[in-house]
Amino acid sequence: MSISVRNLTKVYGQQKAIDSISFEVKKGEILGFLGPNGAGKSTTMKIATCYLPPTEGTVQVCGLDVIEESVEVRKHIGYLPEHNPLYLEMYVREYLQFIGKVYGVSGKILKTRIGEIISLCGLVKEQNKKIEALSKGYRQRVGLAQALIHDPEVLILDEPTTGLDPNQIVEIRNLIKSISQDKTVIFSTHIMQEVQALCDRVVVINNGKIVANDAIDQLKNTQRKVAVITVEFAEAIDEESLKFIEGVLEVEKGDGHKYKVTASVEKDMRPEIFNYATKENITLLGLQQEEVTIENVFQELTKGGKAE
Repeated sequence: MSISVRNLTKVYGQQKAIDSISFEVKKGEILGFLGPNGAGKSTTMKIATCYLPPTEGTVQVCGLDVIEESVEVRKHIGYLPEHNPLYLEMYVREYLQFIGKVYGVSGKILKTRIGEIISLCGLVKEQNKKIEALSKGYRQRVGLAQALIHDPEVLILDEPTTGLDPNQIVEIRNLIKSISQDKTVIFSTHIMQEVQALCDRVVVINNGKIVANDAIDQLKNTQRKVAVITVEFAEAIDEESLKFIEGVLEVEKGDGHKYKVTASVEKDMRPEIFNYATKENITLLGLQQEEVTIENVFQELTKGGKAE
C-alpha cells in the first residue's frame, strides 16, 4: 500500500477533529477524499504529510511511519495545501530551483527536472515571470509543479481548484489526470464533477468519522433508496391507476401529462410502466429514470455535517 491509515485520531482540546479513522490507498490509485467543511479532511492530510502529529493511531506512507520516519516520508510525498503558500517575490524557475534543492535535487538532474515540470504543468510562457504577476490558475500550476519537482510517489492535494474559474478548473483537472498516471493521488474537493472525472474510489468523512469508502458506481448503487421515474403520456390518465403497478410507491402529478413515479429499486420499473400504457391503450411519450449522482450520495452521507 502507498498509504495506510490505522485508527487515526486527532484531538484539539475537547474536540475530536478525526475519530479513529482507517483507510488504505493502493499504488497508482486516485482517491477522492470528501467531506463538508470542518469534517477532518485537512487535518488528516496534514498528519499524512508530517505537518501535524496524531493524538492516536498511525499513518504509513510507502511503508514508512510519519512519526518515526518523517524525514524519509517527506521525500516520497508531493503536497499542495489548500492555501497554496508561494514566495510571490520569486520567479517561477527560481522558485522551483529553490524547492528542488530543499528536496536534495541539484546540478544537471535538477535543471532537467525543472524543464520537464515546467513543460508538464504548462508554465513555459510563465517560467521567467515573478509568481506575484501570475493569475490564480497559474499560481496553482506552480503549486503543483513544486509538489512534483522531486518526482514523488505520492501526491496529496488539498482543494487544488479552490477559487478558480470554470476554465481554470478544467485545466487543473486535466493536469492532475495527466500527472497521476504513475503516481498515487489523494485529493480533497467540493466539486463533484472532479470526483466523477478523476477518482477510482472515494472516502467520505463526516464529523471526524468515515461514512463511506468505495468505488463511485458501487457507492451510488448502495445509496440508492428508491427509483424516481418521469413518465409523460399523450393524454391525461387516472394517476391512481399507476399506483396499482406492483413496485410503485408514490405518484405525483407534474406539468401537462407528466407524472413523477417513485418506485422500489428491487427491479427496473420502466418495462412495467410501458406494459401498463400498452394494456390501457395510452400513448407513452417519455419514460426517464433519474440517475443517482455523486452529489446526491454526498448530501445523503453528510447530513448533519458541521460547517466552518
